[in-house]
Amino acid sequence: MKKLIAVILALVFVLSLSACGAKEPASDLDYVKENGKLVVGITDFAPMDYEDENGEWIGFDADMAKEFAEYLGVEVEFIVIDWDNKIFELENKSIDVVWNGMTLTDKVKEAMGCSDPYCKNAQVVVVKADVADQYQDEASLADLAFAVEAGSAGKETVEALALNFTEVAYQSDALMEVAAGTSDACVIDLLMAGAMIGEGTGYPDLAYTVSLTSEEYVVGFRKGSELVDEFNKFWADACAEGTVLEVAKTYGVQESVIIK
Repeated sequence: MKKLIAVILALVFVLSLSACGAKEPASDLDYVKENGKLVVGITDFAPMDYEDENGEWIGFDADMAKEFAEYLGVEVEFIVIDWDNKIFELENKSIDVVWNGMTLTDKVKEAMGCSDPYCKNAQVVVVKADVADQYQDEASLADLAFAVEAGSAGKETVEALALNFTEVAYQSDALMEVAAGTSDACVIDLLMAGAMIGEGTGYPDLAYTVSLTSEEYVVGFRKGSELVDEFNKFWADACAEGTVLEVAKTYGVQESVIIK
């Protein structure tokens, strides 16, 4: 029995030495390179991230994420996340970056390592087009029932204005709520509104009216990550080479993109 206990203790000692000897990556950049891929947290958010008819993720953010992964010498992987849990997903290393038209807020700055702003945006009110003329200022919104994406800048905006709202999973769901008449209005990103509603889109009977905020998009990394500096260098180079403007024109966001 004593011999058996001694053998077990010896095995435990050897295993503990092995665990101690296992090297952690020296930096977050090394971690991504050793994994051989950049895992990007996204939602379905045209024109920034959305699937084409073949199921491939495309859009301004998606295409630039592919370019950044190539710059780092790794593959790219896109994972759809619950936007309300983006900070947890990042800290837990389920993803390496949040890149999905993310508005720079105090909460984001506190929780993430943020890139330089790369796009200008606003939060806008979307209503049925036939009543749009009734909702042209903040005062006119008081009695409306809004749909907003959970964890979004839109939610923060309606909360700050003390408006009535229901949370949904995605901004695209908020649009569907308005189109179906389940909600009177929604608050979404101007970039999405420009791409998704009005004549020639999937929502020709919707229109956006009041602009409630002026804001900027950033890419979010883990706090203290060297990937922030790597991204800023990459973006400057991509701007100088004309890549950013070329991709922006593909998705109609050239007026919003910040060229350095």
